[in-house]
Amino acid sequence: MVAKKTAKAKKATKKSIKSIKSIKSIKKETPEVDPSFAPVVAAFVRDPRVQCGRMFSSNSVLNVKGKIFAMLSKGNLVVKLPKPRVAAMVSSGEGKHFDPGHGRLMKEWIVVNRGKLDWIELAREAHRFVRES
Repeated sequence: MVAKKTAKAKKATKKSIKSIKSIKSIKKETPEVDPSFAPVVAAFVRDPRVQCGRMFSSNSVLNVKGKIFAMLSKGNLVVKLPKPRVAAMVSSGEGKHFDPGHGRLMKEWIVVNRGKLDWIELAREAHRFVRES
């Protein structure tokens, strides 16, 4: 029984390594961005440090230095800001803490509904925060 599990584990590991190697060899393309997030992406198009990518089910994710600072989730803007700033925004009703789905609220991430605030300005603020941290 143990020998069977070990053989299966080795086979799975080899398969995973093979998949990772083939994924790395695929030429990266810019994902199709949700139209509501396109103006936010356009605001960073000239910054070579900013990349647009995917995370989970979203094609609308912006990162700098490999760290996400803004994304679209369920049609809402999600940005990473300092804890005190997020707390103030939540208490004033400008947004709510981001819950990635496991019930644990992220204290440096805020969800802002469409039309609530200027998404581009919030993304710029989040970009500065993540870039400098």
